[in-house]
Amino acid sequence: MIKLIDLIDLAGVELGDFKIHCATGSNPTPLEAFFDGSFKEWQEYQHQKNFQCEQIISLIHLGQDRWLLAGVYAVKGFVPKQKPDGRHRRYYLYDTEEITGLAHLTGRAIVRFSRTFRASYLRGDKYADKLIVEAIREKRMTIGDFPGFNSVLLTFRMLRTVVREANPSWRTALANVAGVYLITDTSTGKHYVGSAYGGEGIWQRWTSYAKDGHGGNKVLRQLIQDDDQKYPDEFQFSLLEVCDLYSSGDYVISRETHWKEVLKSREFGLNDN
Repeated sequence: MIKLIDLIDLAGVELGDFKIHCATGSNPTPLEAFFDGSFKEWQEYQHQKNFQCEQIISLIHLGQDRWLLAGVYAVKGFVPKQKPDGRHRRYYLYDTEEITGLAHLTGRAIVRFSRTFRASYLRGDKYADKLIVEAIREKRMTIGDFPGFNSVLLTFRMLRTVVREANPSWRTALANVAGVYLITDTSTGKHYVGSAYGGEGIWQRWTSYAKDGHGGNKVLRQLIQDDDQKYPDEFQFSLLEVCDLYSSGDYVISRETHWKEVLKSREFGLNDN
């Protein structure tokens, strides 16, 4: 067994007074933030002065006692901020910089660490020896392969990552089917039923959503405008039905109409026709 701290040392990175951040949470999860390239900003927003240290070893929880190394960051300072409203009125915005020389470990090192307590910001000198490297992935972790049409469930952030990376397994699957999809507003539970046919099918339609969150739909656009562009993060994407890419537009639309009636998305959801 080899310790994570030993691999960091072998890479020529010298740590001083450091902390270990056991990153958990939701909306977005730290893993979603890591996938879409915003983990640094996600971590820099803190409700307490949690990073009174020189460096941070950032770990993202993968389940049970498995963690993903999300990078090692130098702490350059922080600025106290005040929110105009909300539950947590005061927060701290940290200024950090990812330390170079660890690209072979960041997003690739899987660490075993049994955290039997709730604390998420741990003293490095006390816990570093307990971070054991279980494996080093061949490639940096990202969203996995396409899970099958019956298992598609993507947050908006995950959809953006899939489209940005043009993930081959997702693109191949979604570009070769037409069908009916569902967008769920997770803040209200309301549904929007849509369809795609011709061209690159579902992939082409979902690519347009990934760009702006609304894909040109006026109801979704209004939600986003009313919430200062932040609303797309509430959207969840799934598939209701897939059909042959060469199915007629009339047939696909008839199936879209069926699902609107099933889910009552005109009466109680986000469909306006």
